[in-house]
Amino acid sequence: MRAFERRKRDRVRAEFERAEAELLVNLLGQVIELLRDRNAPEESSPDPLFGQLGTTASSLPPEDPVLRRLLPDAYRDDDDSAADFRRFTERSLSTTKVENAQALVASLAAGGFDLDDPEQSVDPIEVELGERGAQAWLRSLTDVRLALAVRLGIESEEDAEAAAESDDPSVAVVVDIYEWLGFVQESLVQALD
Repeated sequence: MRAFERRKRDRVRAEFERAEAELLVNLLGQVIELLRDRNAPEESSPDPLFGQLGTTASSLPPEDPVLRRLLPDAYRDDDDSAADFRRFTERSLSTTKVENAQALVASLAAGGFDLDDPEQSVDPIEVELGERGAQAWLRSLTDVRLALAVRLGIESEEDAEAAAESDDPSVAVVVDIYEWLGFVQESLVQALD
């Protein structure tokens, strides 16, 4: 990867190897699938008024720990308020997260990544982002890193160090991906400053 750099006053640019772009698309696809499975449209609504307003989402927190991290309770000490808030906002939050992830994937496709046949992609994939695209990237990278952190059991710096020192090769691979995503995110933040 060639780190993000400011190209013009309001644009940033980076280059990704085909395998890096494929990894990003794969990870984002998994996050999108989790979010869509959580908030799939219901076939019917018990309340026609609320159904029309799009407020039929569950008031219960997700069982999956990744979704609990991506869609946290707004009120930790008040279950009723947390349930009401979740019911009225979770679907919208999920939709926004999916749209951000799709924007990231679309920018990779615009840069030459072939979504149907990655082997036919140009190499490197060049990504150029404006402010809106950069914000979508930052938010999506955060979501993917949060998902990986949950799966790795990272809640603190000490946890991150312990995961990095793991003898398990599969954990080591995921830690490398987690750290690489942090590098991508940091380079984007620095390019925006």
